[in-house]
Amino acid sequence: MMQFRFGRGWTINDLSVIYHGEAPFTSRAAQVMERMSSDATLRSSKPERRRRKDARPAEILDAAFREFAEKGFRGTRLEDVAARAGVVKGTIYLYYANKTVLFEAAVRSRMLPMVDRVQAVAERHDGSAADMLRFILRMIYERLSDPDVRTVIRILIADGPEFPELLKFYHGMFVSKMVGVLGAVIERGVQRGEFHASAVKDVPQVVMAPALMGAIWQMTFAPYQPASIEQFMAAHAELVLNGLMKRD
Repeated sequence: MMQFRFGRGWTINDLSVIYHGEAPFTSRAAQVMERMSSDATLRSSKPERRRRKDARPAEILDAAFREFAEKGFRGTRLEDVAARAGVVKGTIYLYYANKTVLFEAAVRSRMLPMVDRVQAVAERHDGSAADMLRFILRMIYERLSDPDVRTVIRILIADGPEFPELLKFYHGMFVSKMVGVLGAVIERGVQRGEFHASAVKDVPQVVMAPALMGAIWQMTFAPYQPASIEQFMAAHAELVLNGLMKRD
């Protein structure tokens, strides 16, 4: 009988194939298949982990904003933000250097889109200055109707004097840009003969003052003397435009 041996574990003769290794073939095949299945599972889970990692900064920002809203800037601790976001405290530092940077990012995510939109519309607008002012006021009041925006104002009023860097940030990110847009619109109205030259041209932030009062009113006295955001906006626009428009 002819017999051939092929490496470890296998002998082939003219009648049969004989395995005389350490484990049955089916067992070894099962192990290989199990490893292949495990590798495939790991590969399939990578996109999910990637999506989870990509979403983490936004989740941290949302958790941080909720903590700031409940406890103010002074009272918020990064440990509590991490717990709310479902991460360890050290994970926050991968994205945000400290509590101030985290606060700024949380506020920027809620306010910057509105600022960018107003600036873009103002640059393209070729209609009347009065219409542009109405648009700006409408955008401001739309944002003031958002509880998150009123929360930011409340935190700045309460904690700003102790943490002036918060006021400096908000002024640079939002207030100064809006004042700049308002100033440009008023100047355009004066040059086109729509508006008369007045002190408002030199201090355009006064145009925003009633909107700030409207936000404070909603947070304080509205339960005792209700006035809707829509009412404030209509009265505000009438007050500003009656003061600016030229009379024949």
